[in-house]
Amino acid sequence: MRRQLHLGAFLLGCGHHSAAWRHPDSPVERLGDITYYESLAQTAERGKLDAVFFADGHSVREPESGASWFLEPITALTAMARATEHVGLVTTISTTFYTPFHAARLLASLDHISGGRAGWNVVTSMFNQEARNHGLDAMPDHASRYERADEFVDVALALWDSWSEDALILDRQGRFADATKIHRIGHEGKNFRVDGPLTVPRSPQGRPVLFQAGASEQGRELAARRAEAIYAVAYDLSSAQTYYADVKARIEESGRDSRSVAVMPGLVTYVGSTLAEARAKKAELDRLLPTTQSIRQLSLFTGQNCETWDLDAPVPPLPDLESFDGPQGRYATILRTVEKDSPTVRELLGTLAAGGGHATMIGTPQSIADEMESWFVDGGADGFNLMPPTYPQGLEDFVDLVIPVLQARGLFRREYEGATLRENLVGPESAAPTPGAKQEHSAGKDS
Repeated sequence: MRRQLHLGAFLLGCGHHSAAWRHPDSPVERLGDITYYESLAQTAERGKLDAVFFADGHSVREPESGASWFLEPITALTAMARATEHVGLVTTISTTFYTPFHAARLLASLDHISGGRAGWNVVTSMFNQEARNHGLDAMPDHASRYERADEFVDVALALWDSWSEDALILDRQGRFADATKIHRIGHEGKNFRVDGPLTVPRSPQGRPVLFQAGASEQGRELAARRAEAIYAVAYDLSSAQTYYADVKARIEESGRDSRSVAVMPGLVTYVGSTLAEARAKKAELDRLLPTTQSIRQLSLFTGQNCETWDLDAPVPPLPDLESFDGPQGRYATILRTVEKDSPTVRELLGTLAAGGGHATMIGTPQSIADEMESWFVDGGADGFNLMPPTYPQGLEDFVDLVIPVLQARGLFRREYEGATLRENLVGPESAAPTPGAKQEHSAGKDS
């Protein structure tokens, strides 16, 4: 079968442009209405996308500049599962703030409810404001967060495998399940003690599909060992190729087939019947951008006091990546954007306003398909995590205008081929490892 693109939709409020909610046609009044998100998932399913995806945050930042978060993701995705049939449902769960048993139980339940369409974006979180909402004075250091994350995933995998596929008997004469096929995991590690088994029987996929966004050294290593798909950040093809080659090599070094792991950079698109029309859509949103809030956000992403910067002067010199202690993926993108485009501060704010420095493609359906194909065939991506600047219009533009071009070129599916997210993402023949086979987790050594 010819290799094809994988596409997901990153759902975020009124869109990924930070001024999208201020547009007269925005759905800002519907952000607490589950039917809004159901309709977005239905649009994604109409376009045959692999999945929809929710990020998550545990603190309120800059409330004047728009809603960062509203509904809790797993709750929302559970409702959206009832409104869709095929599209995958990927949620973010933080390994810093949850426990493995809690996360495994929630995700297994979502996988049952959706008929095998659940995915987990594994994150460690990043902001001290979030930590203080969970009884911590500040975020643990970077290395400690990833050490905990690695053990967290180990335990979750063991819990999902604590029920054999044939454990349920459902004999009304007296045997609900075969106790010999349900086992405790007996995990005792540095961060967690978990007896098991999980309270949820084995789900349709066996385990949810694991996603990871690894930008730092530890993040790339975790992604290489665990992820079945990787959300990436790349501003241009050159930086995408560098990341793609690095993480694919790490996957192979970990003993896995790198072809089975989809690397999906974020992608912001402005689609028009002409280039001028597409540019006008971007300019309309950029005019709504509140400068004060944008400067504060840039300060957060760079660790600098950007409020003293001249908006119409070039971006001042920034510290190198190795000396930056904040979220490294976003910061690396800012450094790459400055290096490539030499923007003024005002121009940088406009680029970061939609997608925060992810790849941005502006043009006709054909020209955007050309760029996507170039990234795909030239070793920059296996697909993309779509970040429409506006919802619902930006997603509808992509589904109705760009998807048909990709389909006509044989680059994207016309119908779903599998019943589960894993089958559509990895291949119809794919399956999670079954209990009793050699596992990636190490529950046995902790028993």
